[in-house]
Amino acid sequence: MAIGRSTTATATETKAEPATSSSLRMDISPGTKRLSSLDAFRGWTMFWIVGGSALVAGLQALNANRVINALVYELNHSDWQGLRFYDLIWPSFMLMTGMSLPFSYAKRSLTQTHRQILMRVLRRFLVLFLLGSLRESIHFNRPYLIELSSALQPIAVAYLAAFLIVRRSWRFQAAVGAGILVFYALLLAFVPAPGVPAGSYDRNANLVLWTDLVTVGRVLPEHWGTVICTLPTISTTIVGMLLGELLMTNRSTASKMKTIGMVGLSGVVLGWALNPVIPIVMKIWTTSYGLASAGFACLMFLVFYWLVDVRGYRKLAFPFLVIGMNAVAIYMSESIIPWSNIVAIFTHSLGGTLGSFTPLFHAIAVLTIEWLVLYWMYKRKIFLTA
Repeated sequence: MAIGRSTTATATETKAEPATSSSLRMDISPGTKRLSSLDAFRGWTMFWIVGGSALVAGLQALNANRVINALVYELNHSDWQGLRFYDLIWPSFMLMTGMSLPFSYAKRSLTQTHRQILMRVLRRFLVLFLLGSLRESIHFNRPYLIELSSALQPIAVAYLAAFLIVRRSWRFQAAVGAGILVFYALLLAFVPAPGVPAGSYDRNANLVLWTDLVTVGRVLPEHWGTVICTLPTISTTIVGMLLGELLMTNRSTASKMKTIGMVGLSGVVLGWALNPVIPIVMKIWTTSYGLASAGFACLMFLVFYWLVDVRGYRKLAFPFLVIGMNAVAIYMSESIIPWSNIVAIFTHSLGGTLGSFTPLFHAIAVLTIEWLVLYWMYKRKIFLTA
């Protein structure tokens, strides 16, 4: 993990055509500002992981009602089939990984060859993969080299896969993304395994579960898929890469927003249309889930793009910008630093005084301390990246 002093969040990144510019698409414009909306969207998504969910749970403990109960329901993963807000967090990160790739590639192409950039991508892949291993090893209290059910390792794999086609035409990229989803759907639909009939999406009998047992020799709690369901995550990352390339063009803002909206709505509609045949199941990342979740992620980003980069409400998004610009740092710190346990030393002693307000007070305290640490890093331009 590199620790460095970065440019400010609003610095302008100039896009110069690399030697292979003929393979880049869409009339890339010569000047492209940093997408503050992407940082804000990343921060918003991370917010729910590092404290937002606990905040809502605290509100429920203080005053349970239909609205709060509905929010708490949405802030937990679906038990198996279905789609809740919390099921969109992982796909959102996959989408953002793809979106940042064209911007990063364009910036580095100014001073580096494609081979040099590839070497950096390989290094980043390795660091992210090992960070994923570290995080899961701490979580399970035993060594876990491969844990593809957690976000970091699939992000590493999808990031590398998307980079390998970053210079190809957008049609080729779209075809690869669609082809992966079709291949994965056919794989689950028509390939049987011992004790698993073809087309089974049952929690206790599906091809993803069987593959995990054969390859890594275990099944995770709640039967989260690990090995082959990493494949469709690449498609979501490719969608993000296509949107990133779109945003770097000189097309009008209205045209860009319309395209993002159409992509998002198409994903949601297609995903739900497939649901009767291919159930929407996050834990094995079915094709219907991949389409619907990527669609919702696009629509959520569109809201941030309109508010932050189009309407200019950057101050409103600032709290999320602070989180989003150091997402790796806060994500890893959740495993290494027991923030909640440390704060609980002081907050739990107030239980007799605060009563039912204690869980909410504790959640606010944890979130505030985490945010202030990130703000301290932000003010000193210290950003941790893989």
